[in-house]
Amino acid sequence: MEAEEHKFSLLEEYNDYPVREMKQRSTSFCADMKRRRTVLQFSARVVHRAIIENCLRTAGTAPSGANMQPWSFVVVTDRAVKRQIRENAEKVEREFYSRNATRKWVEALKPLGTDQHKPFLEIAPYLIVIFAQRYGILPDGRKKKHYYVTESVGIATGMLITAVHYAGLVSLTYTPSQMGFLNKILSRPPNEKPFLILVVGYPAEDTVVPIIEKKSLKDIATFI
Repeated sequence: MEAEEHKFSLLEEYNDYPVREMKQRSTSFCADMKRRRTVLQFSARVVHRAIIENCLRTAGTAPSGANMQPWSFVVVTDRAVKRQIRENAEKVEREFYSRNATRKWVEALKPLGTDQHKPFLEIAPYLIVIFAQRYGILPDGRKKKHYYVTESVGIATGMLITAVHYAGLVSLTYTPSQMGFLNKILSRPPNEKPFLILVVGYPAEDTVVPIIEKKSLKDIATFI
């Protein structure tokens, strides 16, 4: 059996900006991203679906191992489904917060205002549940290996968060301590594992955020 022929095309979409413009663009983008904050208080204000679709298209351009694109995005707007997700999430969170073994973790979360109550799962207009495809399924039912699944889905998620901010919305990355219930509620196949829930919408008028600092460049990067 002959190996599959790989097709290539010239790189035409690349823009070679002058260095001065590159510096300006990178500075401007960094300043904009510094404004991004994770929030817990959301408005029920409607978000046009086209905005979410464009953000998901952006996430779908992410690089992935062997270009397998091992992600699935389930967009939840149905009130009944959101309530199911909240009820199940708060159930596992109550168990999580009551365990003595997690006391240090709970203490670490206190400055961020996080607890077992998750009203945002019902209030926010969109819940984007991200699933990692541990393997693919071919038309004949055989499994297809996926490579660097966690890394690939993580990159796509980061690009989605960035796109949401760039569009003028806010988000919250939420990972219940146990997420298996999401497969059942959203009828996802066994090859998909819940990665996280991205809560998306407008901030509530009275939204507050903790006063935090990010590490400086010298603390996160080394030039050799």
